[in-house]
Amino acid sequence: MSAVSSRLPVFPWDKLEPYKATAAAHPDGIVDLSVGTPVDPVPDLIQRALVAAANSPGYPTVWGTPQLRDALTGWAGRRLGARDVAHANVLPVVGSKELVAWLPTQLGLGAGDRVAYPRLAYPTYEVGARLCGAEPVSYEDPTELDPAGLKLLWLNSPSNPTGRVLDKAELTRIVAWAREHGVLLFSDECYLELGWEAEPVSVLHPDVCGGSYEGVVAVHSLSKRSNLAGYRAAFLVGDAAVLGELLQIRKHGGMMTPAPVQAATVAALGDDTHVAEQRARYAARRTALRAALEGHGFRIEHSEASLYLWATRDEPCWETVARLAQLGVLVAPGDFYGPAGDRFVRVALTATDERVEAAVKRLG
Repeated sequence: MSAVSSRLPVFPWDKLEPYKATAAAHPDGIVDLSVGTPVDPVPDLIQRALVAAANSPGYPTVWGTPQLRDALTGWAGRRLGARDVAHANVLPVVGSKELVAWLPTQLGLGAGDRVAYPRLAYPTYEVGARLCGAEPVSYEDPTELDPAGLKLLWLNSPSNPTGRVLDKAELTRIVAWAREHGVLLFSDECYLELGWEAEPVSVLHPDVCGGSYEGVVAVHSLSKRSNLAGYRAAFLVGDAAVLGELLQIRKHGGMMTPAPVQAATVAALGDDTHVAEQRARYAARRTALRAALEGHGFRIEHSEASLYLWATRDEPCWETVARLAQLGVLVAPGDFYGPAGDRFVRVALTATDERVEAAVKRLG
């Protein structure tokens, strides 16, 4: 039996443990700005929906309830500007990380196939390629890739880790290129509702995709916009043929979103008030942390959206991590997201107001 784990890189967060211990030893405790896990409460209306559906003794369906599919199609039209989204164009998934990691396998990719993702990117895009034995390829501009053997192209806007937003013209150009070369395009848009200095646009917007979803799928999550990381609530919207194939595979694999989580998702997507309230919390934390970091000698690049500040002191990232750990502040080294990030750190906005205030004081 060959160890599949031998294909994978070292789990990056394990490398951060010694620095976490240093930060935790600070007299006032650690300020953890590394992982980016939500810390604010799950909105009451979502909790109530979950509890109301708690008596769910039967198996849920992989495709979700009709009410869930209605919520997904309605949200995609209202929030993304997508037109004529039918039930065949949506598919719930058990959190977006599961989807990213196993999508190449579920698409039947393997040796000889190539999977492309941004030069600075969420590490799971590469992991997904390696799990199925495909070749991972990073890019600066995807339209400069050799399309031979390229079966899956990942976009990520707003970006994790940089917060960069691809504008409508860039997205339109990339979608056209992918279609011209028969490359399936998946766009990770999990931070789309967290634009600050730019308004993120979905690949499903008719100005981008021309009103057709052929060869294009968007990935969305409720983890950040609704504080539902613990619920594992995410979904796909796009090409009905692609999603239909994934649905059949996922039925066989038993990849079912729990029934109470499906009900909670319906409640979350039907309410915009809690999203605006959470955005306001993150905006205030972003303003405070950005000013403190710049005052401490950092330069912030991109960061016009998402839940992170992409920051540099023009020194190796691990030196920055160590320096901040001495202050009791833990951040993520940029090289977790690719060699191009080796002089940056990613600073998450996901800490309580009290912990953010502590970080600001220490940086001052």
